[in-house]
Amino acid sequence: MSLFLTDAELQQFTGRRMKSKQIEWLKAEGIPFRRSATGHPVVTRATVEGRLEPAHLAQKPTSGWVPRVVGA
Repeated sequence: MSLFLTDAELQQFTGRRMKSKQIEWLKAEGIPFRRSATGHPVVTRATVEGRLEPAHLAQKPTSGWVPRVVGA
């Protein structure tokens, strides 16, 4: 399985065939993407599946203490 959506998956996800319309739809929906050298939108699979960051990074510290470096 690829890190990025394939062209076919992107067409199915957006419901659009033209790259300009896909980009328009992604912007309207607030879905982050990049453009390839050919101008096609590139969407990571993790974005679509909702895994923007690993679960252990998303957890907040349980103690009230935070190192001074973090708050700087």
